[in-house]
Amino acid sequence: MSSNPSLPASNFIRSLIEADLASGKHKSIVTRFPPEPNGYLHVGHAKSICLNFGLAQDFNGKCNLRFDDTNPEKESEEYARSIQDDVQWLGFKWDGEVRWASDYFEQLYQYAVELIKLGKAYVEDLSAEEMREYRGTLTQPGKNSPFRERTVAENLDLFARMRAGEFADGAKVLRAKIDMASGNINLRDPAIYRIRRAHHIRTGDQWCIYPMYDYTHCISDALEGITHSLCTLEFEDHRPLYDWVLDQLPVPCHPQQTEFSRLELHYTITSKRKLLQLVNEKHVSGWDDPRMPTISGMRRRGYTPEGIREFARRIGISKSANTVDMAVMEGAIREDLEGRAARVMAVVHPIRVTITNFDEANAQSREAGFHPNHPEFGSRMVPFAKELWIEADDFAEQPPEGWQRLTVGGEVRLRYSYVMCCDEVIKDASGKVIELRCSIDPETLGKNPAGRKVKGVIHWLSVEHAIAAEIRLYDRLFSVAEPDADKDVDFCQYLNPHSLSVVQGWVEPAVRAAAPETRYQFERLGYFCADRREHQAGGKLVFNRTVTLKDSWTKE
Repeated sequence: MSSNPSLPASNFIRSLIEADLASGKHKSIVTRFPPEPNGYLHVGHAKSICLNFGLAQDFNGKCNLRFDDTNPEKESEEYARSIQDDVQWLGFKWDGEVRWASDYFEQLYQYAVELIKLGKAYVEDLSAEEMREYRGTLTQPGKNSPFRERTVAENLDLFARMRAGEFADGAKVLRAKIDMASGNINLRDPAIYRIRRAHHIRTGDQWCIYPMYDYTHCISDALEGITHSLCTLEFEDHRPLYDWVLDQLPVPCHPQQTEFSRLELHYTITSKRKLLQLVNEKHVSGWDDPRMPTISGMRRRGYTPEGIREFARRIGISKSANTVDMAVMEGAIREDLEGRAARVMAVVHPIRVTITNFDEANAQSREAGFHPNHPEFGSRMVPFAKELWIEADDFAEQPPEGWQRLTVGGEVRLRYSYVMCCDEVIKDASGKVIELRCSIDPETLGKNPAGRKVKGVIHWLSVEHAIAAEIRLYDRLFSVAEPDADKDVDFCQYLNPHSLSVVQGWVEPAVRAAAPETRYQFERLGYFCADRREHQAGGKLVFNRTVTLKDSWTKE
């Protein structure tokens, strides 16, 4: 992998493309990203998007966005729109118009007729259960269907009648005639058309037969002039079928299918079916819940497109297992935000401090920059007043060894402000600390105190000036690295009960007008993002914790 983050990482697919261009096999490359609009895209799709669009970008080629809309019962316009939004948000642009497999339904039908005429496809009357019995097993060959030797004329007639709606759903299928004894089960006369009366999001009720994915995908690639058809390793056993279909038909070209390992990310899941279960069972608030590994969820949490693209670059492309710890993703996001997020102060778990020697005539507020390395980010005034909020965690009556924050009789530096000493603790009837009475050293604004060293620095806010905000402290959705590893245990048992904590906190007045999706570092607390759904600039402020400042999970 390249050590220069500005350079793309080398991998076997990039090497293959370089060789194809150098040999003249292709003058330019055309890739495609072919999602099914049956759910929101997740982090595994982000890897594929970065690969397909990134290669096209790097080699001055083209990448198509093509929806695989061959399964009408599970597909929706909402999913299709979200996918387009995700690709654009990640920073990529597809070539021309959005394409759909349904654009080719008539051509796909005519190619199926061609296969029948060639004696390479037949109409099957066996039930789905009978077809499974005839198919055989991994160790036993299949056996020919009693309908396999129908004449071309009979098959053409039946297939036309299937299209015309004469038969019930599931009564017949069209199968490719390949080899029922093949060691590859995918070649044992796979179904290429089935009858399904379902309203389609684009073609309505025009069709009652729909092509199967394996048949549709390779022909769509060929019709679009795709040079490199990149897919995950579970399709490796399907490649002989991909090639067989294209070898039988007069298609414009024969793309090359190449497989790479899919992404498995610890502490989450990347199964659309299981993600849908989380949504339907209300374990999360929706597909874009900031705990979800969906692109829309990561966006809402505050992840950046640049951070996700860098994550994809770091994990690389290979044929070996690509199981990655969540810390790698969080590290890429943290590093990206380090340079781009303005820094402000917020208090999440507040405790009140009263400055007993506050003198309004002499106490001063100070100007503070939004980023130590980016003066162009500007600055703001940090107002000081008699009453302050500090973080409850920054005070301890009985401090542990090495404590460098506030304790009775101890001093700390208030960030951008004075050195402060805690003189008295006020408790309620139950013994809970509700207020600290402190004094400031008025000679320490912008300079160190004379004759003593103050180690600790804490953040704070003026009670008078602080703005109320809802703070959502997000953590990993699951408490174990591989929640769906045991197929006999419901993965929902491993949901992290502490994955979301909602608190009433306070933020600097400087963020009152922050627009949704504005990102900040709340000093000493982590990176936060104004919620893109519920945050209202100048109104109700809602901030989502994107990632902590350091990895707080124990390494395995």
